[in-house]
Amino acid sequence: MANAPLLLVDGSSYLYRAFHALPPLSTSKGQPTGAVRGVISMLKRLIADYPDSQVVVIFDAKGKTFRDDIYPEYKANRPPMPDDLRLQIEPLHQIIRAMGLPLVVIEGVEADDVIGTLAQQADQLGEKCIISTGDKDMAQLVNDNVSLVNTMDNTVMDIPGVEKKFGIPPRYIIDYLALMGDKVDNIPGVPGVGEKTALALIQGLGGIDEIYSNLEKIKDLSFRGAKNMAAKMLENKEQAYLSYRLATIKTDVDIHRQSELLQAQEADNETLLKQFTELEFKSWALEMQQTSPAIEAEQIPTEYSCILEQATFDAWIKQLSACEAFAIDTETTSLNYMQAKIVGVSFAIEPGKAAYVPCGHDYLGAPNQLALDYVLNALKPILENPEIIKIGQNLKYDAEVLLNYGVKLKGKLYDTMLESYTFNAIGNRHDMDTLAATHLGIKTTHFEDVAGKGAKQLSFNQVDIQQAAPYAAEDADITLRLHHKLWPQLEQKAGPKTVFESIEMPLLPVLITIERNGAMIDA
Repeated sequence: MANAPLLLVDGSSYLYRAFHALPPLSTSKGQPTGAVRGVISMLKRLIADYPDSQVVVIFDAKGKTFRDDIYPEYKANRPPMPDDLRLQIEPLHQIIRAMGLPLVVIEGVEADDVIGTLAQQADQLGEKCIISTGDKDMAQLVNDNVSLVNTMDNTVMDIPGVEKKFGIPPRYIIDYLALMGDKVDNIPGVPGVGEKTALALIQGLGGIDEIYSNLEKIKDLSFRGAKNMAAKMLENKEQAYLSYRLATIKTDVDIHRQSELLQAQEADNETLLKQFTELEFKSWALEMQQTSPAIEAEQIPTEYSCILEQATFDAWIKQLSACEAFAIDTETTSLNYMQAKIVGVSFAIEPGKAAYVPCGHDYLGAPNQLALDYVLNALKPILENPEIIKIGQNLKYDAEVLLNYGVKLKGKLYDTMLESYTFNAIGNRHDMDTLAATHLGIKTTHFEDVAGKGAKQLSFNQVDIQQAAPYAAEDADITLRLHHKLWPQLEQKAGPKTVFESIEMPLLPVLITIERNGAMIDA
């Protein structure tokens, strides 16, 4: 809304405060998460409190700033950032961006300077601006249009609020900070001047310029050490003005109020859900799953074939032999791979294009089908060709069933169930129906839809081919589409990708061998 205030969030301030104030939370894998949770909780609260405001989150950049050039000892007292905090910065940034919030980081200056610049620009435009921070330095920015809010203690600070807290109006905050210095930022200040003395000097004489113009009047002020303070002030004049420069928040950073950097984007709910799940923010993940709109379904026309003729099958065999990769799925009579009999085989070579070859439907009135031996003999050289990639959903089951017929899957294999599990083990179920809904926005045909339920459920060999064919072809098609969706995401994650390629998939034939032959334990 036009009258809603601009909301500038001091991300760096809240990051440190959340890290030190909240319990050291971590995931079951040891990833620290407490600071991330604290900052995101604060952002959620701010958004709820100011639903119509433009929100911009600002963080410090890595490296030195112009203040280090002015004073090399600036912030020299600060210890290095704890590793547990450093590990939380990137996940936090990813979540903020996925929320659709603009995140601003500008090298050479601090977050305070970016905030100061944007606050002044808003003020000059007559806009209201709220700065969300716990940093006392920001009080220097408060004016008729700019105020501070601290979500840690629910305080809002306008001009009267600054005067009540510090005893001086906002225009003297820089002088106040310069006189007494800042141990945290290693701003030297004037030796011997603490909060009370700085306050007495400002209340009695004004800012630094007025103080140095009236040094002879200091002795008449009523604070301890007033008689000797003029000499200290004179001796440390250069240091006092240096401290003033260090404490002054810049308002001329090269960023503009209307910059595209400050514009909100659509929330990336898929990334948010993934991040919340990985960091084990279970309540937020559950909330998203319950309230987020379903992903928009992929608009891909489908062409599913039921192959009953040898010529059609031979044409598909040529396509499979020439393709780089295809998805395969077996339809059988049992979930027990050692007892299962193949009823048909489906495959997909491109999204939306798949075929089902029935070869074991034996219900009364079933049409003539290609012989299973003929089908498997034609597929065997392709399935055992190491140059052709095979893709499956729970591929171990299909591999086990095919082994019963002397066919061994060879070459590079991808299992979409394992791709999903490796990428996000606790995110959701990894069955095809759930994955299709989650990643493709597609409601698949369930087995019960074609075979019935309960005691009257048919085994697949008894399912009418006219119903079985689109169901089986869809299985192969969806598997291929899931691979196209999941694998590029997994490739971007070096750790999970390594686990998938070096552990999960190589383990598949090992498990098959153990399950079929047993294992000997050397006692």
